[in-house]
Amino acid sequence: MADAPVPLTEDEIEAALREVPGWRRESDEITRTFGIRYHGGVAMIVHVADVERLISHHADIDLRWGKVRFAITTHDAGHRLTAADFDLARRIDAIAKAHMAEPLDD
Repeated sequence: MADAPVPLTEDEIEAALREVPGWRRESDEITRTFGIRYHGGVAMIVHVADVERLISHHADIDLRWGKVRFAITTHDAGHRLTAADFDLARRIDAIAKAHMAEPLDD
């Protein structure tokens, strides 16, 4: 059986957030929203889902008309942030760029 993921400390979370510009912390999740046409958003979500399956880590995804929001936390760590969350955030950024999604950073 695999070891349980280790939650990051507050200092580690702050440092990791600096490495993923545009992502922001909302309680025990990191989130980011991208502007993209609806059907382009569907294609982007499928691409993200393929990668998530390979790495066994998943975001909560909210598709709306003209935008997609990702929220990431590690459920197996008690809904706390781990290194895997920030790895997935970087992967989502690369996929969003490939799909020409526009970051909607506030």
